[in-house]
Amino acid sequence: MLPPLAERMRPKNLSEYAGQKHLVGENAGLRKMLNSGHISSFILWGPPGIGKTTLARIISNELNVPFYTLSAISSGVKDVRDVIEKARNSGFFGTSTPILFIDEIHRFSKAQQDSLLGAVENGTVTLIGATTENPSFEVITPLLSRCQVYVLKPLDEDDMMQIINRATTTDTILKNKKITFKEYNALFRFAGGDARKLLNILDLIAGDDNTDSVEVTDELVTERLQENPLAYDKNGEMHYDIISAFIKSIRGSDPDAAIYWLARMVEGGEDPKFIARRLVISAAEDIGLANPNALLLANNCFDALQKIGWPEGRIILAETTIYLASSPKSNSAYLAIDSALATVRETGNLPVPLHLRNAPTKLMKNLNYGKDYKYAHDFDNHFVKQEYMPKEVKNKRWWLPQNNLAENKLTEWLKKLWGNRYE
Repeated sequence: MLPPLAERMRPKNLSEYAGQKHLVGENAGLRKMLNSGHISSFILWGPPGIGKTTLARIISNELNVPFYTLSAISSGVKDVRDVIEKARNSGFFGTSTPILFIDEIHRFSKAQQDSLLGAVENGTVTLIGATTENPSFEVITPLLSRCQVYVLKPLDEDDMMQIINRATTTDTILKNKKITFKEYNALFRFAGGDARKLLNILDLIAGDDNTDSVEVTDELVTERLQENPLAYDKNGEMHYDIISAFIKSIRGSDPDAAIYWLARMVEGGEDPKFIARRLVISAAEDIGLANPNALLLANNCFDALQKIGWPEGRIILAETTIYLASSPKSNSAYLAIDSALATVRETGNLPVPLHLRNAPTKLMKNLNYGKDYKYAHDFDNHFVKQEYMPKEVKNKRWWLPQNNLAENKLTEWLKKLWGNRYE
């Protein structure tokens, strides 16, 4: 019996690998390191189905080094030590360091991660970890400091087209069929930048042994997926669809929907810390300055969850979920920082105005560093008008207050101070 299309189409070299050009494209950092014939330990961070495991195997093949793999779900400290011992025994003078690939490294306990430290530090193994979670939260600092972190991005439409073309022209089943693509929108939308989902959908609509020709349309894709709701979710990625529904329900101010999706995650055995982190992000991104207390509550929820544990922690998550969903919403801070970042990238490193510069030495004072700076606390209302930005972006606005009680109050205060600047 043939394996699924997604497995049949797993790339074996970089020429077959789609996406992540910022890492493995010409002159990209990881490609340069690979071309040098030597790599240091690193962690691949990104959503599922975008090629983390595949990339690790390709690197091993390109370097022609022993490749050991562990899954954080099923491996313990003893398994880690056994693999390290095998790697140590397989090394000979002049040979390349074996690669130890750990899938879902964020699920490793502190003890398991501690057991890796010595082997990584002394070069017994080169560690490649794969994670869907932010390594800063889940990987211990000593191990993280010894690894470069590479962020993988969801596949874009060009990447997915590359995968489709390769599958329909080289796969043992699909290359013998007449497959016509009339529309791609539904295919790309349901795949969501996930190569595995994309190939599972393609397998579903075109892999039938009784079908010699297929005309792919948005209607066909939608119809087949409604008939087979898990067809593009065979490896547990519903986890990501549900957290998406959860956050969107909070953003949409629907506490009942939010609590339903929370219950789905609790019943399904989701990691409570994963949920709590998403609540903190939502409090800052979606509620923001409309209710700053939301961020305080979400952060306290995260702390309390670690103290209380499970199952009582579900109540803390529920309280925070309902509060966030019921709060007024604003994304003005989120938009402000992205707008300011766009300006910085466009204008570069503009000089700091002289009066705002620190002047700890006599030379700096002679160069007028800090001259004419007005100390705000010396004036009424602890405020005095002066310019705080480089002249090239003078009077530019990034934070645009939104219409809610909290931001209206802030705006009125700023109008009182700055006059028409905040009209």
